[in-house]
Amino acid sequence: MSLLHDAAAAVLRRIDPEDAHAVTVTALRLGLGPVDRAPPDPVLATDLAGLSLPHPIGLAAGFDKNAEVPAAMLRAGFGFVECGTVTPRAQAGNPRPRLFRLTDDRAVINRLGFNNRGQEAFVAGLAARPKTGVVGANIGANKDSEDRIADYVSGCERLWGRADYFTINVSSPNTPGLRDLQGRGALEDLLGAISEVRRRLDVGGQTPVFLKVAPDLADDEVTGVVETALGFRLSGLIVSNTTTQRPPTLRSPPRGEAGGLSGAPLMELSTLMLRRFHSAAGGRLTLIGAGGVASAADADAQIRAGASAVQLYTALVFQGPGLVRRLRTDLAARLRADGFANVSEAVGAS
Repeated sequence: MSLLHDAAAAVLRRIDPEDAHAVTVTALRLGLGPVDRAPPDPVLATDLAGLSLPHPIGLAAGFDKNAEVPAAMLRAGFGFVECGTVTPRAQAGNPRPRLFRLTDDRAVINRLGFNNRGQEAFVAGLAARPKTGVVGANIGANKDSEDRIADYVSGCERLWGRADYFTINVSSPNTPGLRDLQGRGALEDLLGAISEVRRRLDVGGQTPVFLKVAPDLADDEVTGVVETALGFRLSGLIVSNTTTQRPPTLRSPPRGEAGGLSGAPLMELSTLMLRRFHSAAGGRLTLIGAGGVASAADADAQIRAGASAVQLYTALVFQGPGLVRRLRTDLAARLRADGFANVSEAVGAS
């Protein structure tokens, strides 16, 4: 079945990328997605900030913005799924075209701008899923919001108890001014407000909260983010989001489009940032790697750089859903060949 679905993915690459994504989500809603029935390999089982995962390969936010198909993506073989980014109110996002495939570079540029149907549709999507597997909620702020911190608080309050973990997304380059929330003063204000929500709602401290950061931070900013995250007892960080940088190696015609770059060209930068955050945190924060993962070698590199789990999305565009099973099989073989009994032993090994 994975071969059939990979062939379908190849056909979808011939049409507009945003239309192809809509077709894919519709097919998944109708139950036409792949099902990975392979038993989990015990060497891949791991813990993510208290959440038990069958393996560390997760689906990044951006694919399922409205929590329409988390169960379908878990059935497809992902170890965990992150839905969103969701904002309090529905918003259309930026004008089309706003999504560009860089086929020669195995990359994508997007300037979607948090297009989503809002919290209520997101809540309905989460309520409809079977209560199996780990599903996270990635929350953001509306573009026209007068109080962005209030938007994040609203997201946490409305969705608390409906998701297994939360990601505070302050790193998208496509909402003007959003990345300013990564500055120390603004971040302290934001995380202070989130901390108050957790104090009220998270009885027993069971729900992890992550902060998703940009790959374009300077060293002093990395230190500031880590110290602030620790000060407000965040569970960890997702490193990283898309980049505004444009490597000179890009060859595809859309390389000059504005927006965030994801995919293979981001792998080196995101792994470098993982090492920096791992060094600064000294094991005190759980890290999730995101950005450019497209093979077991990539996943292995990010785990050795400090990630307890990794996420991917862009690689699915070019390799199809069969990629997930290949990653699981190859990563397990790599861990065993290098003498690791489990994923945790490999975290930060480089």
